[in-house]
Parts: sequence; structure tokens; C-alpha cells
Amino acid sequence: MNNKESQSNDIPTDNETAKEENKAQENETNGETQENVVETDKPEVASDSENGTPIDASASAAAVVTPSQESPAPAKKGATGWIVLSAVLAIALIVVLIKPPFGGGEGSETVATVNGANIKKQELYDLLIKVSGEPALDNLILEKLVQQQADAASIKFTDQDLTDEIDIIKLDFPSEEEFNNVLEKNNLTIEELREDRHMSALIRKVLEPKTSVTDEDVKAYFDENLARFGEHDDQVRASHIIVETKEEAEAILAELKGGADFAETAKAKSGDGAAPQGGDLGFFSKEGMVEPFSKVAFEMEVGAISDVVQTQFGFHIIKKTDTRAPAKANFDEHKHLIRQKLVAAEVLTLSGPWISEIREKATITNKLAPEASAPADNAAAK
Repeated sequence: MNNKESQSNDIPTDNETAKEENKAQENETNGETQENVVETDKPEVASDSENGTPIDASASAAAVVTPSQESPAPAKKGATGWIVLSAVLAIALIVVLIKPPFGGGEGSETVATVNGANIKKQELYDLLIKVSGEPALDNLILEKLVQQQADAASIKFTDQDLTDEIDIIKLDFPSEEEFNNVLEKNNLTIEELREDRHMSALIRKVLEPKTSVTDEDVKAYFDENLARFGEHDDQVRASHIIVETKEEAEAILAELKGGADFAETAKAKSGDGAAPQGGDLGFFSKEGMVEPFSKVAFEMEVGAISDVVQTQFGFHIIKKTDTRAPAKANFDEHKHLIRQKLVAAEVLTLSGPWISEIREKATITNKLAPEASAPADNAAAK
């Protein structure tokens, strides 16, 4: 019942394929819009809609939901950009996973049959090379180029760098649970995501010395996004059932008083996006919901069910399920990750021209796309 529109949770990501890195890094502004999407729902921090990662269409959704007739429950906005990328990259890399060329007759292995007719492994490989071989190879070329740059600069890449990359994404989700839900929805494991983000994290590490993030920038981001780092006033958690007429609400209230289960009733009869979760709206502050709803929710006892409450969104029945005491965010606990997030935003802008530069200087032989080969000597002669 937030006064603002609910947001959804998608997470943008820089493109990890070679072609996408070049195009996305130069044209994409998601790195900045992402953070804008995140937490814009939260009234406690009006500036949460500032930068973005989150996520543009993938950004995190705000924890507070606005029960409206159209979308009273938390509609998660956001973080799926990198998931789409992961799927595309996975398809392209099937070419590599088949590990050709097939020796010793391995290519003659049957991988499928159609009405008794065999489809050979070599046929599958040939098709994959034709359809996805060039982008997959281009991605491998980019990986080599970036790794060579890292080696030349004596960059030490660790598991912590990968963990930071994932935590930067998580930062734009309202909760760890929400992040995990997006992974599950897209059939992606955390291990697969870590592998997929390896190149992005390495590029961030290599280009970090070229960025200009200051201690003042880090502190300013923290101060403007306190809610994102766990700071909040008194909060309650509640579920609700919302319908269009008072008569409907009173009939449902009578069922609940007669022993009907609140969550199951919400799933069956509530008219908003929280219905599939049994009407659960999560935790919210007083300012996070419209006044009539918030007033009742905060005055109730945990476990109690309200009478019918009217707001501009419809007629509600509220069940209070939990409370949470005020909390203060700790800057020292978050300053490292904030710095990495701000660095990543700058790297998103720097990486396109940088990748173009190292490609132009490199001697590349690409037999799938001979015209793409770029010997350094020829480049220098231009």
C-alpha cells in the first residue's frame, strides 16, 4: 500500500559476449538507470531511485508494496537483464561444450532419432557452429584479450572479486529471498551466475584504476540509500485481502471469523499481486502505506485480523503477522561494496572504448569470421 507505484525486480548486467560488450557498453545506459529502479517504492528514502543497477527492468523492487486495485502487492521490477544474457550465452557456448573436432568416430554418435532416422553429433555441431559459433568464438577471443590485459597489469583476481560482483547485483534486491526467487524462476544457480559474471568482474578489476570514485562519493551514496542498507523506523509485517466492494469484504470477513484460513482465502479472493503469496505485503513503515491502512496495521496486535478498511484502492481486510524494531545502517559494513558498485557504474562507461582499443591493437585470427581478424601491424598502418 505504498503511495507509489510498485516496481519489479530485474537485474541488468553488462553484456559478456564479445559483440554485446562492444555494443552494450557503448550504447547501454542501464548501469546508471539500474540503481534508479531499485527501491524507488520506498518512501523512507526518496532518493533510492537514483542510480541504477538494478536494475532497469531488472532492478530491485521496493520492499513496501502499494495495495492498489491494479497492483496493490509488491510487483517486483528488475533484475532479469543478466538472466536473459546468461541464457543467450549458454546457448552460444553449447558449441564449445560439445568439444569438437570429434576424433575416433565420436562425431558419428547418434544424438537423436526421428522416425528411425538418425541425427549425428557432427550434424548438431555443424549447425551450432553455423548459428552460434561466431558469437561464441568472439566471446572467447574477448576473454583472452581481457585476461592478457589483467596479466600484463599483474592483476590478482580472487573469489572475493566474484563474490563482490554477485553482491553488487544483490544490493539492488529488497531481500536475499527475492534475489533467490529470481534465480529459481529463471532456472539459474548461484554457481552458474558466478561463472557467467566472471568476465564482467575481471573487466571491473582491470579498469578500476581508471575510475574516479572518492570516499565522499561512497559516503554520499550510503547516506542517500539508508533503507537499502537496512536502516528503518518501526515496521510491521502484514497480509491483506483486497476487493472492490464493501459487501464482498464483509462476506469474506465473516468467512474468516468462521475459521477460514487467511492465506488460502487471500489466494482465492484477493484482487492484487500479493494474492499468490497469501496476501503477504512484507515489512513496511508507517509512511510506506496510505494512512488508513497504515494506521490500522500499526495499532493491531500481532495475529489479529482487522475489520473492513477502506482506502482509495478498495476494501481491505488486514492480518498483522510481525513487527520489527528500528535499525541503523552501519557505514563501515557496506563501504567496500558501495565503492565496488560505483566503480562498476563507471567501468560500464569506460569498457566499451577500452575493449575497442585493445581489439584494435591485438593480432587476432578468427577463422569463423576472417574479416574480423585484425593484425596489430595492419591496424598501425592505417
